[in-house]
Amino acid sequence: MWWQWIAERITLGLHIPDGFLHAPVALLWWLPTVIAVGVATRAVRQSLDDRAVPLMGVMAAFIFAAQMLNFPIAGGTSGHVLGGAFAAIVLGPWAGMIVMTCVIALQAILFQDGGIVAMGANIFNMGIATAAIGGWIARPLLTRNGSFTTNRLWIAMVTAGAGWLSVMAAAALTSAQLVLSDLPAAIVFPAMLGVHAVIGIGEGLITAAAVLFLVTTRPDLIQANAPAGTSGARVAVIGLIIAAVTAAFAPLASPDPDGLERIAEDVGFIERATDAPYHMLPDYTIPWLGETPLSTILAGLIGVAVMIGLIWVIAALLRSRPPARS
Repeated sequence: MWWQWIAERITLGLHIPDGFLHAPVALLWWLPTVIAVGVATRAVRQSLDDRAVPLMGVMAAFIFAAQMLNFPIAGGTSGHVLGGAFAAIVLGPWAGMIVMTCVIALQAILFQDGGIVAMGANIFNMGIATAAIGGWIARPLLTRNGSFTTNRLWIAMVTAGAGWLSVMAAAALTSAQLVLSDLPAAIVFPAMLGVHAVIGIGEGLITAAAVLFLVTTRPDLIQANAPAGTSGARVAVIGLIIAAVTAAFAPLASPDPDGLERIAEDVGFIERATDAPYHMLPDYTIPWLGETPLSTILAGLIGVAVMIGLIWVIAALLRSRPPARS
């Protein structure tokens, strides 16, 4: 049957599962993550406006859906978008960190994609570090007085470079955590960085294309000094449609293992992974529908809806408290 052929191709990106990292290493990494998220929350609370909230929700939903789409690279390996650099280029570093934290936390809690104990490391690697590169390296190179440059070639070069660098930073951090968990550095670092150097090319191209699309079609969304209300409900609806359509393509993801999973198989520590203590929508499927395209699509749409709601709840909580005094 055609749906069986599609179902066989569903292989979703593997974040660090519980068991890959020794417990002390995984728990230790919660400290810088909690500090970074706390600082980001304080900063966003002081600058949050009506224009930013729908854009943050749309960005989170789109990145969540895009991460479901593994793309093939050489050697029987696949990669998936991280999106942290893109989020921070558009929203700024602090809002980008909040968005990525929500995405990665939801993936672990609702879909069992990445470990619960290892969530601190996953958020730091794929969310904090990547948003820092996009927000503090790429964004200043693209803006002056809150306005984006109109040089399309420069935008493409900077955003592509930031996307590639964000993947390499995440891979390097993951490698360091694996080495601290008693895996050989001489094997882990070359293998992880080699594979992700290629995956980073895809991240860079997608980041550049996405930013150029926004600059061309809705430049007001990424201008720091744009008047409030220029995005609004229309942007939220259009963005939600784009995220939902992206999620609908999830069954066509590459069947090959992603970079970390491939290295775990090749180096021989894949057996370290431990199963999640509970299952809600495991591997982005609806349990009673099984591993079918419809199951994956519906799970993706649920994730998009929950992500939008989560961002709005966080925004409401931040708005309910006055900015802290400096």
